[in-house]
Amino acid sequence: MELHHGKHHQAYVDGANAAVAKLEEMRASGDFAAVNGVEKNLAFHLGGHTNHSVFWRNMSPDGGGNPEGEVAAAIDEFFGGFESFKAHFNGNANAIQGSGWSILAWDTIGERLNVMQLFDQQGNVPVGQIPVLMLDMWEHSYYLQYENVKADYVKAWWNVVNWADVTDRLARARATTGLIVPA
Repeated sequence: MELHHGKHHQAYVDGANAAVAKLEEMRASGDFAAVNGVEKNLAFHLGGHTNHSVFWRNMSPDGGGNPEGEVAAAIDEFFGGFESFKAHFNGNANAIQGSGWSILAWDTIGERLNVMQLFDQQGNVPVGQIPVLMLDMWEHSYYLQYENVKADYVKAWWNVVNWADVTDRLARARATTGLIVPA
């Protein structure tokens, strides 16, 4: 994870900063001929930065176990219990083809938790979904330790899930319900 954080995540931060600087140059010159590519680069690198920022906080050396309180109640309500949710999330993560993320998100419109895949890192999450738990399924996340056995990585990850962070994220996400589409 040190390589993952120090090299991969840092590359996303550097890439986002470079794209922002390029957009500033474009505004200063009035030449927007390359704006589409620069904005796509910005989306890619910001996606990498924001997703990893959630991912790191979603883990703790003191993590693991089962969720409690609000998170446990929401998982029971929307997935029929923790084991059912965990099986769904694991299946989702292990089914990702290529690069992506497995996400537990609060749906501010449907007012429920959803499990979804994010392909690559920046483009297919529906409006109103706020990630509360994210698992990086890009090969750089697991290949050095788990080689091509993604399922072992996913299984081990549950031992470090920081449920306190997930609880905080869920509370903040629920507070935004109705902001995108009025309740």
